[in-house]
Amino acid sequence: MSLEIRVLDYGDIELESSFLVLGRDCGRTRRVPVYGFLILGGQYPIVVDTGYRDNAIMETLGMRGLQFHENMIERQLDNHGVKPSDVRYVLHTHLHIDHAGKDDHFPMNTTVVINRRELEYSVSGLMHPQYPKPDIMHLVERLHTPGALRLEDLEISGPVELMPGVFLEAAGAHTEGSMNVHVDTADGRATICGDVIYDFNDQIINPVRSFGPEEYQVTGNHGGSKRGEKGAMRKLMHSGAKYLLPVHDKPAKIENGQVVGRLDMQIPGPVTQSVPTRDWFPA
Repeated sequence: MSLEIRVLDYGDIELESSFLVLGRDCGRTRRVPVYGFLILGGQYPIVVDTGYRDNAIMETLGMRGLQFHENMIERQLDNHGVKPSDVRYVLHTHLHIDHAGKDDHFPMNTTVVINRRELEYSVSGLMHPQYPKPDIMHLVERLHTPGALRLEDLEISGPVELMPGVFLEAAGAHTEGSMNVHVDTADGRATICGDVIYDFNDQIINPVRSFGPEEYQVTGNHGGSKRGEKGAMRKLMHSGAKYLLPVHDKPAKIENGQVVGRLDMQIPGPVTQSVPTRDWFPA
């Protein structure tokens, strides 16, 4: 089965730069994309993450939403000949405000799949208000509708194969219940990694405010330890995945634990920017 991933463009957000990368340009505003993903080529389409509910809701975090008509999820799916009712599963890397805002655009016979720990964490108050009430209340409605919500226990079970070629695994970073989605494409494994990585250049390629090129920089927005964040990023970089797809940066091609190229809106797809490999230990 030959699976492919199409990147869905849900618009942008403007936010303080060090929220994304710890210590970077404190006090300055940066505009970043918000992506979702459409997995095609299987028995049915699968969506990963649904973006933010509307522009106004981003103001609750002091951020600015920049979502326009062309960014609506129905429009983005229609670009690939898919309707919300065609989608069998909606998967969530996690449930933050910019990831689970449009689940209610899908019918109740579309199953939303999340890690159980993420649902628990969303109501713990630990990262409030990044889990807005309307998004979480909709998931409660799904919880009480048979077949509308599926909960995994990935920390206990280990990786789970949702359908041939699509695997779910606990991410171990960003939030307590975040999960990675591994997709086996014709060109190798691609991993949708949510917000475990926000920015490849400033966290991985040339990590800012770091004492060494392999000492990845953490985000400014995580619920666990810095050690845990660094370890989760290193695990992704050395997992054997050929492609990594975060939600707020363009996909990266990975070889031998290094970013060697950047891609655009589909995996597999052409490399649009080559990144020279770096010799960590020059002679």
